Amino acid sequence: PQPRAAMRRTRDEVDATLQIAKLNPAELLPAVQCLGFGPGASAAAAGDFCLLELEPALCQQLEAGASMVIRGDKDEQAVLCSKDKTYDLKIADTSNMLLLIPGCKTPDQLKMEETHCNIIHTEIFGFSNNYWELRRCRPKLKKLKRLLMANTYEGPDSQKEKDSNCSKYTTEDLLDQIQASEEEIMAQLQVLNACEIGGYWRILEFDYEMKLLNHVTQLVDSESWSFTKVPLNICLQELGPLEPEEMIEHCLKCYGRRYTEEGEIYFDLSADKICRATAQMLLQNAVKFNLAEFQEVWQQSVPEGMITRLEQLKGLALVDRQSRPEIIFLLKVDDLPEDNQERFNSLFSLREKWTEEDIAPYIQDLCGEKQTIGALLTKYSRSSMQNGVKVYNSRRPIS
Repeated sequence: PQPRAAMRRTRDEVDATLQIAKLNPAELLPAVQCLGFGPGASAAAAGDFCLLELEPALCQQLEAGASMVIRGDKDEQAVLCSKDKTYDLKIADTSNMLLLIPGCKTPDQLKMEETHCNIIHTEIFGFSNNYWELRRCRPKLKKLKRLLMANTYEGPDSQKEKDSNCSKYTTEDLLDQIQASEEEIMAQLQVLNACEIGGYWRILEFDYEMKLLNHVTQLVDSESWSFTKVPLNICLQELGPLEPEEMIEHCLKCYGRRYTEEGEIYFDLSADKICRATAQMLLQNAVKFNLAEFQEVWQQSVPEGMITRLEQLKGLALVDRQSRPEIIFLLKVDDLPEDNQERFNSLFSLREKWTEEDIAPYIQDLCGEKQTIGALLTKYSRSSMQNGVKVYNSRRPIS
C-alpha cells in the first residue's frame, strides 16, 4: 500500500483546491483540516458503533456521570430509560453520510487555540448513514400490574404464602422487566398501593385490603375519632393482634395522608378513597347494578359521616343513562389496553357513542406531556350532535 505520508496533502494542493472551488482563503481560518479514512473505518461502519441523538438535558446528564439503560424483551420495541423518563428508540436514516472523527476540532476550538499550523491531518474512524432517535413516550406500565397481580398478597397465614413456586419480584427484577424508568416504576407502585414484604413487591388481594380497611374504620367508629386525626400508635396497639402491624400502617398510607402533631403520628383518611373502594367492593360481584339501588346501598355501606358521590368513581365505574332503569357497572381504566388505538377500539366496542365527560377518565392517562383529551378525541374519533349534546364515535368500523 501507498505510505500514508505520501497521501497527505500539501499546502499548495489545498490552495489549488480552494481556487478550483472559487473560495477566497482570506475569508477562511488559516488552519486546514485534511480528512482521511483510517484502517478501522470499514469495521466501524459495519455496526460496531451506533450514533444516538440526545436532547441537551439528557446529554448533560450523561456528561455528569448519569447512566441510561435500554429495556425490552425480544418481543418488545426497545426503549431507553433515564432515571426519570422513558424514550422510544427509532432508527432515523439520513442522506448525508455521518463521519466519526475522534479529536476533530471545530472552528470555535481552532479560533481559541489561535494555531498557526497550516495543515492538520485528521483520520476518519468510521461512518454511518443512520442514527438512533429518541422520542419521549409514556412508560409501559401495564406489565407491572400484570406481574404483581399474578401473586397477590392475601395475608401472612394464607396458603399462597406457603407455596414457594409463586412468582415474586424485587426492585431489581422489576427494573429488569418493565419498560420504564426507575422513578416511573416507583411512582406506579405507589399508584397500585403495592408494598414491600420480605424484600418483594406485592399488591394486596382486594378482599384482604378491604378487611384491613374495615378494621381501621370500625376502630375509628368505636373510639369516636375524627377521620382527619387517626393516631398511628393506638391503631397498631389495638389492631396488631388481628393483623401484622406493617399491614395496618400500609392500609393507613393507602387511604390517608400521614402527618405529625406534637410528636405523634396521625393519618388524615380520605373520604373519597374509602367511598371509591367501598363502591368497587359492591360492584365487583355484580355484572350490572340498578343505579338508584346502588346509590342507596353504597351510602349505607360507607362509614357514618362520609358522603358518596358518583364523581368519586371516575375511571372505576360507568353509568348507562340510556337504559331503563339506569344502571352502573364496573369499568376500570387499569384493565383497558395501553396502546392508544386499541384503547379507543375497546371503548367504542363497549359503547358506540360517548360524551366527553364519560370518556375523559378512560383516556386521560394516554395524554402525553403536551397532549390534551380534545386532541386525542380529534385524532381517534368523530364528533356529532345528539339531542343537543356533542358525542364521539369511532373513525373506523368496530367488529
